[in-house]
Amino acid sequence: MARTNASTPRIERDSMGELQVPADALWGAQTQRAVENFPVSGRPMPRGFIRALGLVKAAAAEVNGRLGLLGKDTAAAIRSAALQVAEGEHDAQFPVDVFQTGSGTSSNMNGNEVIAALATRSGRARVHPNDHVNLGQSSNDVIPTAIRVSAQLAIGESLSPALKHLRQTIERRARGLRKVTKTGRTHLMDAMPLTFAQEFGTWAAQLDSAQARIDDALGRLRRLPIGGTAIGTGINADPRFGEQVARALSTMTKARFVAAENRFEGLASQDDAVELSGQLNALAVTLMKIANDLRWMNSGPLAGLGEIELPALQPGSSIMPGKVNPVVPEAVAMVCAQVMGHHTAITVAGQSGNFQLNVMLPLIAYNLLDSIELLSNAMRLLADRAIEGLVVRHERVREMLDRNPILVTALNPIIGYEKAAAIAKQAYREGRPVLEVAAESSGLSIAELRRLLDPVELTKGGIREGMGGGG
Repeated sequence: MARTNASTPRIERDSMGELQVPADALWGAQTQRAVENFPVSGRPMPRGFIRALGLVKAAAAEVNGRLGLLGKDTAAAIRSAALQVAEGEHDAQFPVDVFQTGSGTSSNMNGNEVIAALATRSGRARVHPNDHVNLGQSSNDVIPTAIRVSAQLAIGESLSPALKHLRQTIERRARGLRKVTKTGRTHLMDAMPLTFAQEFGTWAAQLDSAQARIDDALGRLRRLPIGGTAIGTGINADPRFGEQVARALSTMTKARFVAAENRFEGLASQDDAVELSGQLNALAVTLMKIANDLRWMNSGPLAGLGEIELPALQPGSSIMPGKVNPVVPEAVAMVCAQVMGHHTAITVAGQSGNFQLNVMLPLIAYNLLDSIELLSNAMRLLADRAIEGLVVRHERVREMLDRNPILVTALNPIIGYEKAAAIAKQAYREGRPVLEVAAESSGLSIAELRRLLDPVELTKGGIREGMGGGG
């Protein structure tokens, strides 16, 4: 490394020759070539990926030192520098664009060069990016490993806690609304009644299922192909390397990782990442439903359903005074659309490999981590700024329920479908409560009708006591 003053670019060399590198950059020639070759989006690889890359390099140095492949001082210097990278102390030193070489070689070498420079500066040893930092590794196994590590950590540290928080918030609100009955809807049309707790409970159950699906996918994502090196055979790596790196990563992160039984699979395909993305896509579908249910329930307040009032967070219009919009559900719905788009891109990327290597790895890493971050933030927002503070408009809900002609369904077993349909149509046509119309034409007493048409009892399903026959 040629020394220069702070303002003069220095000259670096690699196997392709010389080029200028900014004087204060920790990276070297290969990173600089990538910076110049890929001025595409201006988006560097995400923090979570750089963290994982640092952790992989730290674990590799630790194992190589333990195996006697690196000197004690060299291994310690690399491990220390790599952990600095993992902790985010040098994120500005990772400028390589997401849209780069499909193997992520540029990002791997960016990590190797920065860690080598930091380790050398520590004074413990002179460290080479390829010979020492990358020992027993290839970009082709490091990058798929970093994808898996970064996604697993992001799920465990961000998404799963956010999902649990949203589910618990919904369940808490549901417990307070167990006895509040409302009009159910199918096809957006009035249907049989249910409680708010039952409606909210649907959302909570969906989220619980989403977590179970994600956990199942993580069981496969924890399989690390590290040690497969260039194509999966493990050329230039100690046979013990991959398994020991997986164990070291587990110890460092408190997450569970294992060495992949078939490293060829982990390099040639990214099916595990595509699967996880699919489960994130399914979670986005769930959140889109919750957001849209809230928007419908909040609609109005006069000309819509008007069942609830979401917290008023900001003025809703630049021209209509007093208008307040459901801004949080709208933001969540946009997040869901973005995640669905990410899944499409990841799906295309997942099948974009030939023979022994997938060549859209950086795109998979970026979109997968972006989906996790967006969903994590959106779920906390939905819990704290929408569901936690929503207010039920009890009078409005009761008024709509009393006039719901579909309540007559409960009379089918006694008076038959045809007579019940006639009562429903008359009640709707005349804008009268079903009970009032049924009292005139069903032959049942007011007391019996009140019992049979009690909305709270109807939310329990089954056949009301004293009812029989069929229709």
